[in-house]
Amino acid sequence: MRELKMGGKRKRDEGESAAAEEEREVNPSSNKKSQVLPSTIKNKDKRAAVHSKIKHEKKLAKRKKQKDREAKEKKAMDLGEELPPRPVPHTIENQRVPDETICRPDDEELFAGNDADEFSGILKREFTPKILITTCRYNSTRGPAFISELLTVIPNAHYFKRGTYDLKKIVKYANKKEFTSIMVVHTNRREPDALLIIGLPDGPTAHFKLSSLVLRKDIKNHGNPTRHMPELVMTNFTTRLGHRVGRMIQSLFPQDPNFRGRRVVTFHNQRDFIFFRHHRYIFDQKEIKPLDGKSKKKEAKEEKEKKLGKVFTRLQECGPRFTLKLVSLQHGTFDTKGGEFEWVHKPEMDTSRRRFFL
Repeated sequence: MRELKMGGKRKRDEGESAAAEEEREVNPSSNKKSQVLPSTIKNKDKRAAVHSKIKHEKKLAKRKKQKDREAKEKKAMDLGEELPPRPVPHTIENQRVPDETICRPDDEELFAGNDADEFSGILKREFTPKILITTCRYNSTRGPAFISELLTVIPNAHYFKRGTYDLKKIVKYANKKEFTSIMVVHTNRREPDALLIIGLPDGPTAHFKLSSLVLRKDIKNHGNPTRHMPELVMTNFTTRLGHRVGRMIQSLFPQDPNFRGRRVVTFHNQRDFIFFRHHRYIFDQKEIKPLDGKSKKKEAKEEKEKKLGKVFTRLQECGPRFTLKLVSLQHGTFDTKGGEFEWVHKPEMDTSRRRFFL
């Protein structure tokens, strides 16, 4: 007679069972059943069911992990011990591809270059910036509306109609009239889609793609800006290229802000997108009401400072709101034929989502 029946399972030897137990002890995950990938299932309903099941299991595991961490923190607080370190979440920013051009605080070559570049005169307050703003030849109604709001943001800015003048002739005219920069707002299909900034008299020229434009009238509960000189906030321009672009944007604004106006202009770089915001702010302090309502007036005056809570800031957006992305940076003033480019964005440069240039 045969020892095994048809369709029966072969009994494991003692050596095989011992090896399997050792493997489970070393690698507990091997004890779990191998999960079926939803992409390998052809039936739509079964694929959706497996996907939702895997998603639910991940959610339960995450919740359990969070409860365990909270229990450990509570236990450490009760015992007066140090709290366990919280895990740092993985983001695209902190997983950024290393870049050799990132600016260091002890980079002497960088500071020497700052003293000799095209923007040093304005940033050292040797003279005030004077900006000429114009449009492309065929502009729409939304283009001048955007420019009228730029005139309220940038002090000492002047608007000139483009007409049929060539851009090189405008550069010559602006040099004679002692302008320090030219801004050209380009429109396409009745919507501003590009911004060209030309530094005078010797450049450079930066070409930005403009997107996500929201005018002041479209911002809910917007405020009206005053004529005070704004404070300028530049964040996250970390590389050599970003540092140069940041200094170019800085040169558009006077370097003597009026803090009484409580007006701030922000250029925030994140993943090579430069977000522009314009706010007014106010410092406020809430008063903590006493629990005992029968307190005397004299005691209330003496303890007025104690009753005041933390100082917090309230913001009111003035607009406009838009996003810039650098397309190219060119040596000298605008020249499409013989111009030499410092940097040009190309599609083959986008090899990784974690690689940034500014």
